[in-house]
Amino acid sequence: MDPVIVVGAGPVGLALSLALAAQGVPSVLLDEGPGKDEPRPARTVVLREDTADLVERLGCTSLHHEGLRWSGWRSVRRKQLVRAVPLGDDEGTVPLPSPVHLPQHTLTGSLRAAVAAHDLVEMVPFSRIDTLEQDAHGVTVHTREPGSTWWRGSYVVGCDGARSTVRKLLEIRFPGRTAVERHAVAALRAELPWPGEAVLHRSPPWRSGGTEVTARPLPRGVWRLDWLLPPRGELVTPDALITRIRDTLQGWCGETPAYELLDTGVYTLHHRLARRWRSERAFLAGDAAHLLGALGTQGLDEGLRDAENLAWKLAHAWHQGASELLLDSYQAERRAAVASRLRAADQSLPILRGGAGLRTLVPGASRGHDTLLADGHLGCGPLGAPPSYTHSPLSPQRADGHTPVGTAPGAPVADVRVTAPDGKAVRLRDRLGLGHLLVVLVAPGTGVWDRRHWLTAGVMPRLVDAVGALPVKAELLVTENYPGATAHTVLLVRPDGHLVAAFSGVRPAELYAAADAARGGGPDTVPGGRTGSRESSDRTADVN
Repeated sequence: MDPVIVVGAGPVGLALSLALAAQGVPSVLLDEGPGKDEPRPARTVVLREDTADLVERLGCTSLHHEGLRWSGWRSVRRKQLVRAVPLGDDEGTVPLPSPVHLPQHTLTGSLRAAVAAHDLVEMVPFSRIDTLEQDAHGVTVHTREPGSTWWRGSYVVGCDGARSTVRKLLEIRFPGRTAVERHAVAALRAELPWPGEAVLHRSPPWRSGGTEVTARPLPRGVWRLDWLLPPRGELVTPDALITRIRDTLQGWCGETPAYELLDTGVYTLHHRLARRWRSERAFLAGDAAHLLGALGTQGLDEGLRDAENLAWKLAHAWHQGASELLLDSYQAERRAAVASRLRAADQSLPILRGGAGLRTLVPGASRGHDTLLADGHLGCGPLGAPPSYTHSPLSPQRADGHTPVGTAPGAPVADVRVTAPDGKAVRLRDRLGLGHLLVVLVAPGTGVWDRRHWLTAGVMPRLVDAVGALPVKAELLVTENYPGATAHTVLLVRPDGHLVAAFSGVRPAELYAAADAARGGGPDTVPGGRTGSRESSDRTADVN
């Protein structure tokens, strides 16, 4: 079976190749650039709890050393504190989890290091594709000079950004809105009054503050400051940006403190959504499939979720063959989730950016606006919460044995402590991304038992037999408790951590039916194809 061809070596392409490798699938990663990134301190990323866990599972070691978990969130309007939100720690004692903030080049560099250490990923720099062909058994792409080569793959995924060549070769439209928001950005080292906390300041009282300025901390005393700019017109000169920096620091600190300016930029945010995310054996992910980012939403978060969703489905197809339903479910789930996020942002923009009219008519509207803005930055509500695939084509039919728990079917499962097959206690998320389903039994009290005893006690023998009879590989785990679940509840979880169904007790037939639905039914075709990844470069003459 040929490897998967991943086009584009940004964070999404790197994460996808690593996620495939974790499930035993080789990939060729075609990088248009030289294989390294220019450091840009002002270009940073905010990872939510689920996506931070994902990149850590993939071997990214930079989060603990180069990323900062915010300890709190402050919202200020004019001179008044509107809201102060404590953010969670690793023990989960605070309800709202803390995002991780780090420079994008640091994240990319760490993912590249993980790729370099993996035998199943072949990274090829200076490889810009100009031809893409598909047939019943695979795909063929050509990279132009200087490394003119034909590549053969089982599938191809375009992770090559907003100007995606893969998307253009597939003739997929990319409609949307241009210049939804503009921001002036600066990365600087300084002492601000809220160490470790992110701050959103609306209507700051100084002349150059504009309508909104955000301060987000990074490690070693560095901050990223964003000023919302008018949609059109205002040219941000170096002198004007320095004035903004000084006025803002003086407004927050009472006087302008000493600071070291590290980087600046002006970013324009667009909202776009590709019409299709799949064309036969070709897929789109990340910025090639969608652009978003207004009101604090995080486009990279969604791109990483694309990679996680697609990886286990391609791995299943690569190893066992897959139904068209399973492969189509990537577009059905992910495009719907991003479209919902874009709709929420587009509906909120006129309210939040449309002036003071609503605030003067509706008491407390300003506080409501603040909550809406915080949602996007903190990963809550329709602007930021992790997606739920409630209407997925992979959802099983309702059965008598289904029982409600604290997680709705299609939503991400809670990260409870579980006992793994080797007897070790781990987090449930640690068992994700390995290409198989998870079956979790809720069994209070088992934590104090020796594993060799509870494996043969109660419902376990029957459950072991039921798991062994499933149509796809599954791992059996045990937890002492799960939100909203009673004893002997059985959870079926997808490889990407979304709940398929929960059952009251051991119900082998219903568990089988749900597992079969989660894989999209049996494969439509038998996996096959060629075994080599690189075809002879002598075919280069055939390009024209």
